[in-house]
Amino acid sequence: MSILGAILGGAAGFAIGGPIGALVGAAAGHAAQRFGNANAEANDVSDASASKDQATRKVTFTIGVIVLGAKMAKADGRVTEDEIRVFRRVFRTSPEEEKNVAKLFNQAKRDTRGFEAYARQLNRTLSGAPEVKEQVIDCLFEIAKADGKIHPKEAAFLEAVAELMDVSSLAFSRLRNLHVGDDERDPYAILGLKSSAEPEQIKYRYRELVRNHHPDKLTAEGMPEEAIEIANQKLARINAAYDEVAKSRGIR
Repeated sequence: MSILGAILGGAAGFAIGGPIGALVGAAAGHAAQRFGNANAEANDVSDASASKDQATRKVTFTIGVIVLGAKMAKADGRVTEDEIRVFRRVFRTSPEEEKNVAKLFNQAKRDTRGFEAYARQLNRTLSGAPEVKEQVIDCLFEIAKADGKIHPKEAAFLEAVAELMDVSSLAFSRLRNLHVGDDERDPYAILGLKSSAEPEQIKYRYRELVRNHHPDKLTAEGMPEEAIEIANQKLARINAAYDEVAKSRGIR
């Protein structure tokens, strides 16, 4: 069973609470009570060896991106089919799962609460996993640029979410450079470095980024497998940026 099917089907046997739990309850209807039951049987969302904390992070990550993606998509005054389609691609949902995506997406659009409460809950739940927090912002950037550009209101939304989630300004700048702006193809900007960086600093930063943003590490810390493609794309761009810098600087 996929993570979305498990959530809406009531198979998530642990308590989430907060605005994210309330939204899931509203979308799942009769499954809401089971969703909030911390003593329910083990669920299909996590692997057998995964801790309850990891499973909770996966659910919170998934619902958090759905909610924030829906609210951000309305930041420029309209929700486009491109934004919805990219959201489905971000989570690699099958055609059978699109109804679950649509149900949660539409529930998030109807929710009168602001995005701040959801961002704060994500920050609390993903505490101690800064790279997974960055992955939330990375997914939101993918949704924001779905229609070919990022509206100024969407850019402001992204920056506000990053701040609420305690994503550092350096990390946010590096993520922005991966997606938009004049620095999008600047390999130094993608690595979060200045062009004057010394070779040893460049190698250290590259190794740090690869270690911290490897999909296996992110999954172990709570990123759902459905979002792995975005992590793979980011790692590929980090590798390409380093290869370009290393070649131009003669770094071995």
